[in-house]
Amino acid sequence: MSEYEPTTTLDVKGLSCPMPVVKTRGAVDDLAGGEILKVVSTDSGSMSDLKGWADATDGVALLDQEEGEDGGDSIYVHFVQKE
Repeated sequence: MSEYEPTTTLDVKGLSCPMPVVKTRGAVDDLAGGEILKVVSTDSGSMSDLKGWADATDGVALLDQEEGEDGGDSIYVHFVQKE
C-alpha cells in the first residue's frame, strides 16, 4: 500500500468513463495546495484516464496508482495532489 496520507477519499466505484475523471476534477478543485486526494475506482480505464488528465492539467500531480482487490472485485486507487 501507498505511503501517502490523503486529505480526503473519493469513492467512484461503479462509475465508468468519463465520470471518475469528472468527479476527481471536482474534488481536486475543493483541495488546498499540497493536499492529497485518494480516488478509489472499479473502472480499469481509470488508470490511463486519470494519468492522462493529470498530465494535461496544470497544478495537479498524479503521485501514485495501485491495483488491488476489495471483496473479490478489482479496484484501482489513485493519489492526486493539488500543487
